[in-house]
Amino acid sequence: MPKKLEKKLYMVAENWKDAEGVYQRLWDRGRMLPKGLEFISAWIDENIERSFRLMQTHDRRLLDEWIAKWRDLVDFDVCPVITPEEAGEKIAAKIRKSRSIRSAGPV
Repeated sequence: MPKKLEKKLYMVAENWKDAEGVYQRLWDRGRMLPKGLEFISAWIDENIERSFRLMQTHDRRLLDEWIAKWRDLVDFDVCPVITPEEAGEKIAAKIRKSRSIRSAGPV
């Protein structure tokens, strides 16, 4: 059985150069997401100048493909993110590892 590719979350901060142009393209063409890139949710600032969008994909190149379709209207900053639960698991593992190393004492 083929291995399922792990999907990753990305927070995409968008600085809009032309809010009216962004919405007009959205209304005319939709989000233009390549297959395999999922829109999770978005928030827009009160001045309608910035958007914060949560996206998910197994292939970062799909995000770049989508960005290329909007780059004339938007400047993008992409940051891979994890959930608070995943962050807690990582921190707990580090703490457990650190404690086990200290309790082992000198060799």
